[in-house]
Amino acid sequence: MIQSVMVKPAIIEFHEVEIPTPGDDQVLIQVKRIGVCGSDIHVYHGLHPYTSYPIVQGHEVSGLVASFGKNVKGFKSGDVVTFAPQVTCGKCYPCTHGNYHICDSLKVMGFQTNGAGQEYFAVDASMTFKLPPQVSIDEAAMIEPLSVAVHAVGRAGDVRGKKVVVFGAGTIGSLTAQVARAMGAAAVMVTDVNDYKIQKARECGIDFAVNTLTVPFDQALSRCFGPDKADLMLECVGSEICITQGIANARKGTTIVVVGVFGKKPAVDLGLVQDRELNLVGSLMYQNKDYEKAIELAAAGKLALDKMITKRVAFKDYLEAYHYIEASQGNYLKVMVEL
Repeated sequence: MIQSVMVKPAIIEFHEVEIPTPGDDQVLIQVKRIGVCGSDIHVYHGLHPYTSYPIVQGHEVSGLVASFGKNVKGFKSGDVVTFAPQVTCGKCYPCTHGNYHICDSLKVMGFQTNGAGQEYFAVDASMTFKLPPQVSIDEAAMIEPLSVAVHAVGRAGDVRGKKVVVFGAGTIGSLTAQVARAMGAAAVMVTDVNDYKIQKARECGIDFAVNTLTVPFDQALSRCFGPDKADLMLECVGSEICITQGIANARKGTTIVVVGVFGKKPAVDLGLVQDRELNLVGSLMYQNKDYEKAIELAAAGKLALDKMITKRVAFKDYLEAYHYIEASQGNYLKVMVEL
């Protein structure tokens, strides 16, 4: 089979390797789709702090069951599946207390261990999820980032009837906003500084999409939600500007979920956090229950996943995905590699 290997930043080579043999508790997946995410782009530029080379990328993946080990139940050849790309130790305090997604030794396929950028990939059945027929092979490859959004919204508890602000209309921000609406939020406002992403947010059914270069955030917040402001905020950018806007404009007692990855340590006003009893809550990755909820939402047709696919490239043109992203000047959401 063919395997794509990023041998160093911005250089992908294709190697001929043996098809993996699934272990007794594994599923062998014939890979069909690979989504490219922001962390992949950091690897492409050599800026990911926890990835070394060579590395096989690919963690947003869907495919078909090709075969499976003797202990595996519940799958058959041809099933459409995806998987959670976490590698955990099972022994540390988080793992033994139900929080394996923040394992002390957490590794992620495609970053600290090889991912599924190849024609066939073997993965533990316990981390593999079968998709119902209502979910397309494209949508199946978006379950991983969708699960990030499900977990993030879940960190805030029940959002039914709440007014929600999401900072960032990129893939994770758009998915987070859509999940909040699908889970019963009264209204959702998403912000960004890119008109393309603002327009895509509107196409995906978000109630309010605001370019904060045009309308200041505080004015937009009052205009959309009135004097009582928002009940919940989710920062999906990793931007000091955005987290500062959230803390400065949050109603007293508000929860702010931090979803975005901060490359540079932000300076934030913890005095306001203390004085206004704000709740800053971190959110990392997902658990299996988040995958199950993400699949449920996708199958119910409550999300506009198809509208988020901006570009498709063939597997042999994997590098073109990154070239397209570089040339797009931010005017993209999800680039999909097809096998």
